[in-house]
Amino acid sequence: MAHVITDACVACGACKDACPTSAIAEGDPIYVIDGGACVDCGACVGECPSNAIKPE
Repeated sequence: MAHVITDACVACGACKDACPTSAIAEGDPIYVIDGGACVDCGACVGECPSNAIKPE
């Protein structure tokens, strides 16, 4: 199960830098997670200041 970024995202980029598999990319208007590349490690969850990343 991958993680997803909700509409609470403020597009700060903290999650992108935390992702060890580079599964997170800048989207329009919020960041997005590539479910195929996400290994469900949760590294991004703790970095998100707006609590916008949830399990899918």
